[in-house]
Amino acid sequence: MNHEQLAKIAHGRGFLAALDQSGGSTPKALAQYGVPESSYATDDEMFDLMHEFRSRIIAAPAFNGDRILGAILFEQTMDRDVAGTATAQYLWEHKQVVPFVKVDEGLAAEQDGVRLMKPFTKLDDLLKRAVRRHVFGTKMRSFVTRADEGGIAAVLDQQFAYAQQILDADLMPILEPEVDIHSDEKRAAEELLRQGILDRLSALPDGRLVMLKLSIPTEDDFYAGLIEHPKILRVVALSGGYSQQDADARLARNHGLIASFSRALTEDLRHQQTDEEFDRVLDSAVANIYRASTT
Repeated sequence: MNHEQLAKIAHGRGFLAALDQSGGSTPKALAQYGVPESSYATDDEMFDLMHEFRSRIIAAPAFNGDRILGAILFEQTMDRDVAGTATAQYLWEHKQVVPFVKVDEGLAAEQDGVRLMKPFTKLDDLLKRAVRRHVFGTKMRSFVTRADEGGIAAVLDQQFAYAQQILDADLMPILEPEVDIHSDEKRAAEELLRQGILDRLSALPDGRLVMLKLSIPTEDDFYAGLIEHPKILRVVALSGGYSQQDADARLARNHGLIASFSRALTEDLRHQQTDEEFDRVLDSAVANIYRASTT
């Protein structure tokens, strides 16, 4: 594991950019960017357009390690180049941004108030490729819709089991048990989640660290104990469907919690913008998210 990258993630001021939309969410992300589905006929064309969008973000002057600590990539983005350089290498060498890669393969059907991750079918190979490409860590997402004790336990058992495998590969896992921001049971689910994480951290071998990516909590500073926990490298927050302005305002009230936003980072970027306009809009979003992440 790169110790310079480890120190940056642990102690740096800034946030993570989530650039990891995968197959199912790509059409929506492209449509928001101003590229309708009529612009492409095949998945390959769709992913090419998405990579152009991501490359434009990564190469923009506003996207750099002064305010952005890390970037979470889709597997295909990791395997492609930006400006003729492998994406992860470009991020670190040209931008001083630490690269992560999304490793889950989507969500299973809902059961017991949660959606587990589908069983991983290619994790070993993906981890080997990530190490070869000098990626620092991984991210994997589950989804919680209700405060069901058994369901949340199953989510965390699955997340921590895969985290051990990722740590064995000398990569840093980000565990993302997202709680639905629209759930009537969000606050109660967060209680179960926090306690479940604390219980499992005590079983994590000494010297091993994980990261967490969580929905912004209902109660401000609710995750302060996790942020300060010796076995947690960093706790980051997803925007979860909140607008950028709303997500920033909520995040700013949670001290030590930093952003790992996707839609909230890119919501005002458009394909039709000139490079100058694109960078100005991106710079404004980065500035606002950075401000909210450094409270």
